[in-house]
Amino acid sequence: MSRTLSGGARVAGVVGAPVRHSLSPLIHNAWIEGLGLDAVYAPFCPPETGFEAFIQGLRGGAIAGLNVTLPFKEQALSLAEAPTPAAQAAGAANLLLFEPDGTLRADNTDGAGLLAAFAGQAPGFDPAAAPVVILGAGGAARGAAAAFVAAGAPEVRILNRTLARAQAIAERLGPRVSPLPLDQAPATFEDAGAVINATSAGLSGQGELHVPLAATPEGCVVMDMVYKPLITPFLAQAEAAGRRTVDGLAMLIGQAVPSFTAFFGVAPPSGIDVRALALKSLGLNERV
Repeated sequence: MSRTLSGGARVAGVVGAPVRHSLSPLIHNAWIEGLGLDAVYAPFCPPETGFEAFIQGLRGGAIAGLNVTLPFKEQALSLAEAPTPAAQAAGAANLLLFEPDGTLRADNTDGAGLLAAFAGQAPGFDPAAAPVVILGAGGAARGAAAAFVAAGAPEVRILNRTLARAQAIAERLGPRVSPLPLDQAPATFEDAGAVINATSAGLSGQGELHVPLAATPEGCVVMDMVYKPLITPFLAQAEAAGRRTVDGLAMLIGQAVPSFTAFFGVAPPSGIDVRALALKSLGLNERV
């Protein structure tokens, strides 16, 4: 970072456990530098049992806000006095804003980021055209399910090892959400318009997902929210089956845009290719 911060610099960041893999600091700080803002975006990694104490200690506007990643998204929502409808629908928050009076505001920009990623990498995809399958039932899955319900998906199928967690999402979002156990996956995939991995499988070598992507229709789009590695075994399996894919980096950038505006009061600059910067950081080139 070449710029000098003043004592009045505006501070934001990302919190998770782990957070060392996050590309959010690279993305936000590139935008900050491009705009010449007196600001910084930093990573924070409190112990999993210390998240509430960490957040309570920031109340009062010492920092502008935080993006929230695994495993804190649901807990982040529970701590906020002023959640947006998007956060309430998702049952999770990926964005916390600290007001000077001590109020904690919560939002969920994951859904907007997910739909932006589909629009950018799978042109012509219609979220209302066919059922959507989501693997997992954590905070990321909740945001994805809420986004697809709002976008008009005829059915959102949540597959999770612990069925009760999938059922909780269905109870929150209504009758178009169907909770299903993983052993029902084959039939679930046959008419799917999209399949999304919202679990941490594939993140830094945390195992693989073994699901029947070849059973999906030819026009199905497959997404993995994991972006390190960029091409996860799940996406490689989808590509081998001839399916269009959407990567987690596209979603990360998509959700970062409204987050940046909320933190710093201005939209990100249009002339900075943060995807190229992120790919360079990962040691990759853009696929063609």
